[in-house]
Amino acid sequence: MTPASSAQAPFQNKLLPLLLLLPQLLITVVFFYWPSVQAVQQSLYIEDPFGLNSEFAGLANFTELFRNSSYVDAFLRSLFFSAAVSGLSLGLSLLFAVCADRVVRGATGYKTLLLLPYAIAPALAGVTWMFVVHPSIGILGRALVAMGVEWNYLLNGNQAMALVIFAAAWKQISYNFIFFLAGLQSIPHSLMEAAAIDGAGPGKRFRDIVFPLLSPTAFFLLVVNIVYAFFETFGVIHAVTSGGPAKATEILVYKVYSDGVVGLDIGGSAAQSVILMLIVIVLTVVQFRFVERKVHY
Repeated sequence: MTPASSAQAPFQNKLLPLLLLLPQLLITVVFFYWPSVQAVQQSLYIEDPFGLNSEFAGLANFTELFRNSSYVDAFLRSLFFSAAVSGLSLGLSLLFAVCADRVVRGATGYKTLLLLPYAIAPALAGVTWMFVVHPSIGILGRALVAMGVEWNYLLNGNQAMALVIFAAAWKQISYNFIFFLAGLQSIPHSLMEAAAIDGAGPGKRFRDIVFPLLSPTAFFLLVVNIVYAFFETFGVIHAVTSGGPAKATEILVYKVYSDGVVGLDIGGSAAQSVILMLIVIVLTVVQFRFVERKVHY
């Protein structure tokens, strides 16, 4: 066999690679591209609740959204919610990663326990914390009431928002923990030892060495957590508060469901989903242009 022939592919069937890709391509087209095209199309029409009659409306659904104060409130509420969930989950996961990186005995057990919440579905995470803090049946909720705290997230919008923020952040901590721990373990010990010899304390070493080296990973996780808070927390909110009380926890992704499935406003909810899709595209572009080139695994 000549060197030229040995460098060739082991098979000459050009159809086989396409056949191997076909199942994934079908799933992508059916469950991603086709619904996206349908959403864009429906956002340009005003339809009756049963979808039997439709009238072309152009961009009227989009202009009506930003004239609607409830949508603007939901948009601002989503910004606050995503910032709070991202900040809380990133901060706690970084703290746990730093602590786990220093553990010598039983390190595997601690790391396994910190990874467990990631295996729980968002709806189950919400239900778990609901049973913990419910004012009537929850262990922590009843304890707060017994101490004289006016705790009832079913009636207090601020308490409901705090609960869904904590439940959503708790669900995401494990994911962030994996990346932060891997980043910490990739930092050369010689840098830390040299800084310690120069007299730098633990805080100064973390500020001047550890955090700058972790910043690409932290920026990557920031984008991922914003996407998570915007689009993957529906289950938490639906299971715990259903957008209440008085729409205090109704963020954009839940408003699409509320207006489209409950309110049967097909065109308006489709316009909202298109806006969410544009947000995803923008965040994806930011991730690929400014994050992926600088993150090292």
